[in-house]
Amino acid sequence: MNRKTVELLTLFAFLAVTLTVGFIASLVTMPNIPGWYHALAKPSFNPPDGVFAPVWIGLYVLMAVAAWRVWRKAGLLSRPLGLYAVQLALNGAWSLLFFGAHAVGLALAEIALLLVLILATMQSFWNRDRIAGLLFLPYAAWVLFAGALNAAIWRLNG
Repeated sequence: MNRKTVELLTLFAFLAVTLTVGFIASLVTMPNIPGWYHALAKPSFNPPDGVFAPVWIGLYVLMAVAAWRVWRKAGLLSRPLGLYAVQLALNGAWSLLFFGAHAVGLALAEIALLLVLILATMQSFWNRDRIAGLLFLPYAAWVLFAGALNAAIWRLNG
């Protein structure tokens, strides 16, 4: 296989793995929205339900492309991609805690840790490929917003 083919297949692999994490999280999230989530008191800045899926799909695509760009420069078994894997696992775990276990306070602590890992990953990506680092900015901003939303829901329902 030539280099271009390998790069394209690897991009598809990053997209598949990253989007699969989102899909698995949605399997826990979706059944809990109509009942449990709708029954929670939410702050005025809570977006409509229809906003979340398209935003997350876009963010997962940006994350995968960023990881692919770093893979091209640093390799699969590099520190930046190790951080990527850990933050991706934490990303999926948040849905399990918040929507699956209804553990809003524990999910808040976890999202704080997730944000730290996102920022560490973004910095590590930036050091290898500035565009990859920049591709993580919307993700960091959205998770910061999600953390504020999680905190408000915890406060309103605690």
